[in-house]
Amino acid sequence: MNISNLKRHFLLRTMVLGVITLLVSVNLCFSQSKKDKLDELIGKYHEYGQFNGSVLIAEKGKVIYKKGFGMANMEWDIPNKPNTKHRLGSVTKQFTAMLILQLVAEGKIDLHAPITKYLTDYPKESGDKITTHHLLTHTSGIPNYTAFPGFFEEESRNPYKPDAFVKKFQDRALEFTPGEKFNYSNSGYFLLGVIIEKVSGKTYEKMLQDNIFTPLGMKDSGYDHHDEILKNRATGYEKNGNNFVNSRYLDMSIPYAAGSLYSTVEDLYIWDQALYTNKLLPQNLMDLYFTPQIAAFGNSFYAYGWGVGKEAIGNSKDSLDVVSHGGGINGFNTLIFRATSDKSLVVLLNNTGGAPLDQMTKAIRSIMYGKPYDLPKKSLANELLSLIQSKGIKEGVKYFHANKDNKVLALRENEMNQIGYQLLGDGKSEEAAQVFVLNVEAFPESANAYDSYAEALMNLGRNEEAIKNYKISVEMNPANQNGIDMLKKLGADTGNFEKEVIVPEDILKTYIGRYELQPGFILTVTKEGNQMKVQATGQPIFDIFQPPTKNFI
Repeated sequence: MNISNLKRHFLLRTMVLGVITLLVSVNLCFSQSKKDKLDELIGKYHEYGQFNGSVLIAEKGKVIYKKGFGMANMEWDIPNKPNTKHRLGSVTKQFTAMLILQLVAEGKIDLHAPITKYLTDYPKESGDKITTHHLLTHTSGIPNYTAFPGFFEEESRNPYKPDAFVKKFQDRALEFTPGEKFNYSNSGYFLLGVIIEKVSGKTYEKMLQDNIFTPLGMKDSGYDHHDEILKNRATGYEKNGNNFVNSRYLDMSIPYAAGSLYSTVEDLYIWDQALYTNKLLPQNLMDLYFTPQIAAFGNSFYAYGWGVGKEAIGNSKDSLDVVSHGGGINGFNTLIFRATSDKSLVVLLNNTGGAPLDQMTKAIRSIMYGKPYDLPKKSLANELLSLIQSKGIKEGVKYFHANKDNKVLALRENEMNQIGYQLLGDGKSEEAAQVFVLNVEAFPESANAYDSYAEALMNLGRNEEAIKNYKISVEMNPANQNGIDMLKKLGADTGNFEKEVIVPEDILKTYIGRYELQPGFILTVTKEGNQMKVQATGQPIFDIFQPPTKNFI
């Protein structure tokens, strides 16, 4: 090679290296920028007391972000980390569904056979009509035990064997003909756990370990037991105004196959990646696992232990095919969100209950795909409560009027209501009444705001004013039985309220829609015949306006 060729070779090599260096530099800057945005976004949610937990985000199958925020244990100042173990709540259901399909693959379960084939002691009148498919898709009609009146107060602390607990709901009348419609039911998934045990001859917990966790190397996942020493376990807390309190005790035999598991964001990434393979199921059953079976809520359908559908990216017209499920259990709320078209993943595990995880995920998606997004806002109600506690109600009211239209603060009816009740619980009825007045002024169309104000007035002995506000509440919402009961207690005539109200069809239709009460907490209102239904994020569906019945149990 002559000198000139050497020079050209050196020059070309230098240029190529320069271009590679530039591309790497640009890519690093882009990635760093994305990470900074995620840090800012989730950091703000934590700073404003709206998220406390562990996060993992993957893009095209590769982890791009994982971090812990706040404390796993507030008493000992132990921070949340990516390997912190959180209770999953209903995210458990996808694991239960996987075990069922594994037994289908072995020829031990027929999805469309009556469940009495496997549960010989189950009442045949209903059991002969219900299939495992119905249980998997929340279409069985079995009443949801967590929605039973007084359930959390009377039952949730008590340990039960699975067969014994089934007796708590097995004799109740079905809410509808199996397969007719969707109605979220923890009872159905509890039964799936019992079926797994009967068919396999192993406990539900051992099946999870043998069939999923051990094969995949998910060493930080399992069935949670209160009495076991579990390294890196997060404590569950609940919000109480601007502070946190320990969540109520729940015996983990109660959620069972509907919500008993714990895991980490790192283990859930391993789980996510395995679902793109045939490590756990043959392809035909993997396809069935994610196949939409029935319309659930909004634009979503329910498959087997998963919600499936399309989700918009930010406020754009672009959308993603997604597979997701949330969970909520005493002191925890959780979300796993998979975009299967590009193998992206968002896992959020929160140990302070009630975090706006849907709203957070929406913003995270926008960052991932380069779309505009909104940062969270401070709660005006929480700022108001702090001021009332430190400087008194007069300063609080003054602050509220000066800031109710402040764009950097969020004024939410439910949060105002919560701080009012906190003051009421602290024996500060006068302060509570003034907070409820502010809420009525801000949300004059809310029957609940008037009802709360009336309760504070009644506590203060201002009965005539209480009667006036209870009547307004009941007139706005004829289904407000509490308001009617309080009016009776106050000696008011309730004759005009205790009758069936027929609402015209065209008016009923105007109520249908999705109502965001706070970021990530959405009420979905639907209509079936003349009956209006409501479903809150991660909760079962309920009737809204139900005509009064006698001898109701």
